[in-house]
Amino acid sequence: MSANDSPLPFRLAPSILAADHSSLKNGLEIVESLPIEWLHLDIMDGHFVPNLSFGPQTVADLRKRNSSLFFDTHLMLDNPDKHVDAFIDAGADLISIHVEPDYDVAQTLDRIKSAGRSCGVVLNPATPAEAALPFIKDVDLILVMTVWPGFGGQSFIEDTLPKLNLLHSWRMERGLAYRLEVDGGINLETAALCRDQGVDTFVAGTAFFKAPDRAAFLKAIEGAG
Repeated sequence: MSANDSPLPFRLAPSILAADHSSLKNGLEIVESLPIEWLHLDIMDGHFVPNLSFGPQTVADLRKRNSSLFFDTHLMLDNPDKHVDAFIDAGADLISIHVEPDYDVAQTLDRIKSAGRSCGVVLNPATPAEAALPFIKDVDLILVMTVWPGFGGQSFIEDTLPKLNLLHSWRMERGLAYRLEVDGGINLETAALCRDQGVDTFVAGTAFFKAPDRAAFLKAIEGAG
């Protein structure tokens, strides 16, 4: 399987975690200044991952700026089932939850969908693709972490590539339409590696916000293939 038979167009989702936190408004405006549809929001609790980011109030405040961006919200939480309602209310368009913590993943996905939002599951680098199998018919997106979550600017883990290929193969074999997203160490070189495995959605933080030409970076990601 390769990107040649990917069912979906390529999409860049800049991670606002890599923007200047003293003015996330400016980070939002940078993304909005380009023909970008998605914004990625990393929510960290300091327990499931060794870092804190921001919560539903920040998401709500960004949404109040009348942004038309699709808020791709990634919950890195020990107990996402207890927080999805707050992020739904805050204006998240898609909420992705990890499969590793001990909670009812299927029920939580149902709650997200019942609220009219899109949903996804997330796999850490060491979590096998098979952990997503019980949910692949119910989700709009599968996110594979290509670094260990918690901090930006890490190096891409190439051992995740076979997992991506397998998830893409299942999508094609079953006639499913979930997006296949990667997050962690994504730049033009690693995006190309992922694209070869069928990935269509790319979260980029440091590489996007520090790119000398963000428009060229966007074109290279979304226009490839």
